[in-house]
Amino acid sequence: MTTTTAKASTEVPRVDTGLDVVTGAFSYSGRAIAQRLLADGRLVRTITGHPHDNEPTPAGEVRAPIQVRPLDFADLPGLVRDLEGVTTLYNTYWVRFAHGTTSHAQAVENSRTLFHAARQAGVHRIVHVSITNPAIESPYPYFRGKALVERALAETGVSYAILRPAILFGDDGVLINNIAWLLRRLPLFGVGGRGDYRIRPIHVGDLADLCIAAANEHEDSIIDAVGPDRPTFVELVEEVRAAVGSHARIVRVPGWALPPISAVLNRALHDVLLTADEYHAMASGLADVDGPTTAPTALSHWLTENGPTLGVHYANELDRHFRSGSAAT
Repeated sequence: MTTTTAKASTEVPRVDTGLDVVTGAFSYSGRAIAQRLLADGRLVRTITGHPHDNEPTPAGEVRAPIQVRPLDFADLPGLVRDLEGVTTLYNTYWVRFAHGTTSHAQAVENSRTLFHAARQAGVHRIVHVSITNPAIESPYPYFRGKALVERALAETGVSYAILRPAILFGDDGVLINNIAWLLRRLPLFGVGGRGDYRIRPIHVGDLADLCIAAANEHEDSIIDAVGPDRPTFVELVEEVRAAVGSHARIVRVPGWALPPISAVLNRALHDVLLTADEYHAMASGLADVDGPTTAPTALSHWLTENGPTLGVHYANELDRHFRSGSAAT
């Protein structure tokens, strides 16, 4: 789905300063966006909860030519300063699940603060990464929170584009990698229910390309960011199994039993592999849309090319986003 809304004729003319901000430019989708911008010759600044991720290597080399600012939602004047002179704010900030003092409700308030700072700073356009099928009435805090953030963005009056991906793959993504990791090591792989719920995966590089293209538009827009494949979940697992050469048996388990099984794995892995809400949302069809393909890379082809290295190492979500010091982005 792509929707656009024309801006009023009183809109301030866009002036390209050559400087863009990416929240979380050392994280997953944020890094892909930042790399594309740098390749295009843009100046890139990041506001991030992990400012030390770009410190010099032991050899003294800086990992990326990116200006780094700490992400502090309690410091509104500081956020405004960091956003002054910026053409486009690419916002990937969110939290996958509640953990410790981090919650979806807090992430909504933080997003409002960020958008308010962008408006005060005179940012010309905001490109925001959301999720497929957000809804304020959703029973799932993730999807409800994403809908509230979209509404907050629309209320700022700043020109915007909203990209709605479902499941990301490519580079060092977590979900597909960890499915492969389990298939490499376990004799059985459990699929909740019939496994006939579909997903619309998109390569993280394709998402970055869509974001940058949307930044160069002028009308407000909402775009379903989805690739050409639309497998059922059990078909996805079968494709990953074939790609990595696994002989694990895929078994269907009652939907109610999958969250407790995942909880056992979570404890064993010291991580959050899958939450109950994530399973129920996917089983309810929220990772699927009926609209046209908006990104070219097929997951099936990518799996064939990357199968030998996929799932060799486990990707720990808590280590990436919480144990290193911040849950932000």
